[in-house]
Amino acid sequence: MYYDALKTFVTVVEEKSFTKAAEKLLISQPSVSVHIKNLEKEFQTSLFLRSPKLLKITPSGEILYDRAKQMIQIYEHTKRDIYEHHHLVKGSLTIGASFTIGEYVLPSLLAELRKQYPDINVNVTIGNTKEIAQLVRHFKLDVGLIEGQTDDHELHIEPFMDDELVIVSPVAHPLANKKQIQIDDLQNEMWVAREKGSGTREYLDLVIQSNGLKMKSMLTISSNQGVKEAVMQNLGLSVLSISSIKQDVEQNNLAILQVDTDPFKRRFSYIYPLSSGHKKVVELFLQLLTKR
Repeated sequence: MYYDALKTFVTVVEEKSFTKAAEKLLISQPSVSVHIKNLEKEFQTSLFLRSPKLLKITPSGEILYDRAKQMIQIYEHTKRDIYEHHHLVKGSLTIGASFTIGEYVLPSLLAELRKQYPDINVNVTIGNTKEIAQLVRHFKLDVGLIEGQTDDHELHIEPFMDDELVIVSPVAHPLANKKQIQIDDLQNEMWVAREKGSGTREYLDLVIQSNGLKMKSMLTISSNQGVKEAVMQNLGLSVLSISSIKQDVEQNNLAILQVDTDPFKRRFSYIYPLSSGHKKVVELFLQLLTKR
């Protein structure tokens, strides 16, 4: 490859001097001379007319000068394209997320992903845990982020983040002003819940059943925002992820009931089909998850 020789030749033509070309290219003048001699040998022609006071390009040199600039440009573009092929990440990523993760956790992850890999196209589907698991199993999503559990043996499940669930009430609820309450204080309350198949609903059912609580009524709504709005309208208590209500508590729209029990802990997990091979974009996204 005569890239260095061609680049040296072009520089000599533009600088009109072997000495200035050597200084610009940070090489010795003898090296400049060797490059020019090699080109003249290759093309069987003189490229310059030399005299002590004059360096003039020959007609053959004029032809080579135009072609050399094109070849250098093509070489540099090719080098750049090959580098980008190996180092820049492009492609599409389809993510499924259960409601709590999709609405309150995933946006910050996507912002970080976009910052690091701006050429990745991302499509997000939000549904409950059961729906996301089904879509992943049928290869309609590259990866799923769920807040509950799945017993699907065709899926690999891996935790990536801890979450805490709290019991919330309207700010005007009698229990909201107490520093601490007993679990039995929640007997015969109205409740607002997510739909069956939701990870959050799974934990609410666990709280109710494991503590033998009797419900006055149950209102089911298939979105976190709908549940929060219903609680604000005094339609009942609910169990929600603390990540989904931080702003509402700060704005005094919802209250967290201080129940004298161990914290309700769970883990957010990612899932993917056991039989699938990861695309590079999926691997990068999963690395981002595990660094949280």
